[in-house]
Amino acid sequence: MAASIPHLDECLSPHWEMRQQDHVKLVWHEPFEGVRRVRALAWTCDCRAVVYELLQSGGQAFIRKTTQTEPTSKVEETHRWSIEEARRAWHALLLGEMR
Repeated sequence: MAASIPHLDECLSPHWEMRQQDHVKLVWHEPFEGVRRVRALAWTCDCRAVVYELLQSGGQAFIRKTTQTEPTSKVEETHRWSIEEARRAWHALLLGEMR
């Protein structure tokens, strides 16, 4: 039996909006290997091919982008911000103002 794709109103996590025409472009980097402990503060629904996570580590925060592809997913991260700055960037990303 094939799994069905949920309707957007059935998902528990938020969905990001399409990027605005005048959006701010985030710079994406390979994941930083030195991070051991990371706490997830927020995340988007995984029903889309691209999932974003707002993560905290060592008093700073960053956004992780996972592009779900076969056979392995591609993971990228932003640079580190203060937690307050990262929350603002997260909000802008959800609204399509940053990508």
